[in-house]
Amino acid sequence: MPDLPRAGLHLRWFAHPSGSGRPVVVTGAFDVLHVGHLRFLQAARTMGSLLLVGVEADNRVSAWKGPGRPINTDVERAEMLAALRPVDGVFLVQGGPDVKDPEAYVELLRPLDPAVLAFTQGDPFAVEKHRSARLLDAAAVEVPLVPERSTSAVLNGQRAVPTSG
Repeated sequence: MPDLPRAGLHLRWFAHPSGSGRPVVVTGAFDVLHVGHLRFLQAARTMGSLLLVGVEADNRVSAWKGPGRPINTDVERAEMLAALRPVDGVFLVQGGPDVKDPEAYVELLRPLDPAVLAFTQGDPFAVEKHRSARLLDAAAVEVPLVPERSTSAVLNGQRAVPTSG
């Protein structure tokens, strides 16, 4: 699959997918990879034959999350994700930080022909992601958040409560 420019956003492959079929697609910052990310990706992978992960570029994450973010570069985040067993392909989402509208993502993702757009429950862009899914003739699936497992919790020094077992 070639790198494709689209409506203010463009996709640059970091790791091309090795499989085929209509993929499950997820996008995000994935900064400071943690078990919540892993469990989300494992759940997303069960929804289709292929899991493609879009990593938001550094300039976009910095504008949305503030100074000092991301902690890890987009290429390092992509490399970590590409090494995870559930992930079949990784691409970088590049473009201006002000480009957030569903139409831009639809044009970016249309060539991938996703069957599912998966995102975390409580995502602040859930309404837009549902709209994007409808425009792509894909299912929008909200994956339950893993309690107390978030990048914000990690950066704020919150420790996970051990579970028995």
